[in-house]
Amino acid sequence: MADLTSLAFITLLAFLCPLIAQSIPGKPVSETVFLLIAGMVAGPHLAGIVSTSDAIALLSDLGLGLLFLLAGYEIDPAHLTGRQGRRGLATWMVTLGLAFGAVMLWTPFSASHIDGIAVAIALTTTAIGTLLPILQERGVIETPVGRAVLAYGTWGELCPILAMTLLLSTRAEWLTVLILALFVAIAVAAAVIPRMARKAGGFVYRFIERNADTNSQMAVRAVMVLLVGLTAISAVFDLDIVLGAFAAGFVLRFVLPEGSASLERKVSSIGHGFFIPLFFIVSGARIDMAAVFDRPLLLVGFIVLLLLVRAVPIFVALRHDPDAVGMGANSRLTVALYCTTALPLIVAVTTVAVSANALEAGTASVLVAAGGITVLIMPLLASVTMRTIDAEPVAAAREIRREPRRVGPILREHYRLQRERHRRDAARIARLYGLDPSHIVSAFSGEDGGPEGASGDGQAGGGCPVKSGRRDSR
Repeated sequence: MADLTSLAFITLLAFLCPLIAQSIPGKPVSETVFLLIAGMVAGPHLAGIVSTSDAIALLSDLGLGLLFLLAGYEIDPAHLTGRQGRRGLATWMVTLGLAFGAVMLWTPFSASHIDGIAVAIALTTTAIGTLLPILQERGVIETPVGRAVLAYGTWGELCPILAMTLLLSTRAEWLTVLILALFVAIAVAAAVIPRMARKAGGFVYRFIERNADTNSQMAVRAVMVLLVGLTAISAVFDLDIVLGAFAAGFVLRFVLPEGSASLERKVSSIGHGFFIPLFFIVSGARIDMAAVFDRPLLLVGFIVLLLLVRAVPIFVALRHDPDAVGMGANSRLTVALYCTTALPLIVAVTTVAVSANALEAGTASVLVAAGGITVLIMPLLASVTMRTIDAEPVAAAREIRREPRRVGPILREHYRLQRERHRRDAARIARLYGLDPSHIVSAFSGEDGGPEGASGDGQAGGGCPVKSGRRDSR
């Protein structure tokens, strides 16, 4: 009865949060932030109307799994193997080295123990699954900024998952590698066999295809078998379920390289309609606000380190990236800030460390709270940065100091300057990448509208993610 009551409150909060987010003009705050806040307020550490029992935790794990399945499915191999993708991998490796260096200098943790390793990995993460709906809402995903976020940010999700598996294991290293290799072999088999069956057009494939839109919903059932099966195998092997879920997304993309709009819509509806909001609410409910308030320096210090360790290397790398031609300082900073958004993997990493008795639950609460704050401030700062830098605010402040009576005209002139530069940059980038200039202008200026198909409702409302360059080709 208690679990059902908690679930009822969770579904109510999941319903109300999008309404609250949409009621704010310009929707500057992501719906995910309100889900986390609602969970914190309603959770056992405050109001106590939402529990984190085993039953609720299982549903939350399914939400986490669907989030990473959709993220893995969204990844275009070109973002990993292309020139910009390879640069993104090199940048992540630099980030990992800086993270371990920072942890070595940070007295609360030890870089040679699981707690310090967990914090170092957390500092290198990017929440691509959380960012995708935000990028889609803002009409950024098809722009050079969006492509750079995917190229650099994808490694910030894939590599930490592998690092968690290898570095946070309490087994012997050779045994961990052996188990990981066995899991990879199973995942490869799960990808190759269905693809071969699809090409052969056998009975099972034809039955699934014929009943994909009937009451049987065989395609959706097949996806759930894939997701739950690989996450269960990862759990049996004592690997984090995030690895199984992410692998399921890769497998699904391999089986359906051209995609399936109908299947994507259904799986996204299941995930973003129920399980994924539940995951964020339960993640918020697990945050002990008393522990957060007791350690404000840890909270602020972790966010600052995220900026130094993750954002700065990406900003520098983009400056020397030949694929970032046409990007000004504001665009590079925007990409860096987006890539510093982190939460789901911080939840996963800290959960592993707490389970190993290497990290206190209170410390984990602080780190998860810091991850939640990045979901609030990083996309917000990225949006503001995109609009502000070209307006030359420092020069405007100097002019206002010299002529304080001309505040209005000075601000209007700098706003006009910003708009003109955005239009000029949009035209240049559109020529370079063959894009619609009006699309780029709306993405850069933060205006409402965005490209056709980028709804304002956002992904958390159950929309279907738009994959760069895929859907148009169907």
